[in-house]
Amino acid sequence: MTIKVLVSVNPVKSPEGKTNQHLFVIRNIFEYLFLLKQLVQERNFKEAILESILDGVFTIDSQFRITSFNKAAENITGYKKEEVLGKNCSEVMKSPDADACPLKKTLETGENVSNYEMEIITKNGKRIPVSVNTAILYDEKGEVIGGVETFRDMSEIVRLRNEVRHRFSFGNIIGKSDCMQIIYDKLEVISVTDSNVLIEGETGTGKDLIARTIHYNSMRKDKPFVKINCAAIPENLLESELFGYKKGAFTGAVMDKMGKFEAADGGTIFLDEIGDMPLSLQAKILRVIEEREFERLGEVETRKVDVRVIAATNRPLKELVEQGKFRMDLYYRLNVVRIRLPALRERAEDIPLLLDHFIEVFNKKFNKKVKGVEQRVMDFLLDYSWPGNVRELENVIEHAMIHARGDLIRFDNLPDYLFEEGESGAVSLVDVEREHILRVLKSVNNNKTRASKILGISRSTLWRKLKELNIE
Repeated sequence: MTIKVLVSVNPVKSPEGKTNQHLFVIRNIFEYLFLLKQLVQERNFKEAILESILDGVFTIDSQFRITSFNKAAENITGYKKEEVLGKNCSEVMKSPDADACPLKKTLETGENVSNYEMEIITKNGKRIPVSVNTAILYDEKGEVIGGVETFRDMSEIVRLRNEVRHRFSFGNIIGKSDCMQIIYDKLEVISVTDSNVLIEGETGTGKDLIARTIHYNSMRKDKPFVKINCAAIPENLLESELFGYKKGAFTGAVMDKMGKFEAADGGTIFLDEIGDMPLSLQAKILRVIEEREFERLGEVETRKVDVRVIAATNRPLKELVEQGKFRMDLYYRLNVVRIRLPALRERAEDIPLLLDHFIEVFNKKFNKKVKGVEQRVMDFLLDYSWPGNVRELENVIEHAMIHARGDLIRFDNLPDYLFEEGESGAVSLVDVEREHILRVLKSVNNNKTRASKILGISRSTLWRKLKELNIE
C-alpha cells in the first residue's frame, strides 16, 4: 500500500554549534490534502455563486484595492476582471455624482450604504444609473479586512420611471375648455403641497389619472403610489387589505402580510370609491390620517406610517354625511382640497382633442393610419350625452378603429348601442342625420347642389333623404 507523506528535515546542532544530527519528521498528508481539496471546492462553490448573481459584485481589501469582480460587474462596467484586480476602486467605479466609490466611503466612515442611486461611467464613457449597497467585511477577530459592494443596472427602471412621469405630467391631461383650465391651475398648486385631496366626479371622468398626476408631480414622486378600490373588495376583507394582518389572525392567514397603508409608506395611497367605505372602517381610516399609526389585524404592535391620502368618489359625500352613512370628521379630513371633475357632456368642446388623442393611440396599437372621423360622426359624438364620460368615448373609438377600413371613421364603424333609445339618452341615427343635413344646408344658404357635394352624395339621394326626413 502506497501512502503519501510530507517529510521535513531539521538539523540538530551541538552546544558548539556543529551539525551532527538531522531530525526527520514524517507526516501523513492525506488529511492535509483532504482539507486542501475541501478549501478549493469551497472557494470554487463561492465563486460559482458570485458569478451566478445578476447584480454586479466586487470586493476590496483594507487598502481599497479590488480583490474580486464578478461577471455581472464586467457586463455593467465594460471592464474585465483582469483589468481591475489590484486597482483602487475609485479608478474603476468612476462617477460624476461622487469623488470616490461608495465602498471606499463605507470603509472610511464605517457606515453602510443601502439602495443609493447614482451614475457610474463605464469603460467606454457611457453613463449608467445604478443602485448601490455596501457592507464592511471583518475577520474572525473582528478586524476590518475590506468591503463588498453590489450594484444593479437601473437603466430600464429609470426609463420606465421617466415614462410614467411623462404619462402623468400636466400636459397629458387633455382639454381646452374653461372648466379644464381651472383644474390645470388647481393641480399645479396642489401637487407642491402635501395636503389630502378629495376628487369628485362621475364614473369615467378620469379620477385615477388626476390622482396619479398629483402624485407624480409631488415631492413624493419617487415613493410608492398605491391604489385600492374600496367598492371592489368585500367588507370582511377590506380591513386586512388596508392594514395587513398577522399570521394566524384568521383562517387562511398563514403568514404575516403588509397592508396597503404600509406599502404606501413615504408615498401616496389612493382610496378610490371612498363613498363605499363601510362605517365600521371609517374610524380606523380617520385615525391613520390624524395620528399616522395603525395596527395590523390580529396584532397589538402599533406601526407608524407616513402617507398622503387622495380619495375619490362618484357619490355625493356631503349627502352621505347628512344621511349618516359617512363620518363628518372623516369627510372634512379628506376634503382639505377638493377637485370636481366635469362630465364629458359639460365640456363637449374637448371631444375633438380627445378624439385626436385616442386615434393616435389606437393607430399605434392596431398599426393603422386613420386620420380622423367623418363630419356626421363628429356631429353625432358632439351631440351624444356620454353617460360613461371619457372612458366610454375611448371605448367607442377603439371599437370604431377596429372596424375602420379607410383613413376615416365612418358611421357604420360606431357601436350599435349608441343608436338604441334608452336610459343612456342616446340620440337616434335618424335624428343625427337630419340635424347634420340641416346644418350643411344652412351653411350653404339652402343650395342643394353645394350641399350634396359637402355631404358626399348625389342630388337625387339628397332629395330622397330630404323627403324621408321631412325636411322642407
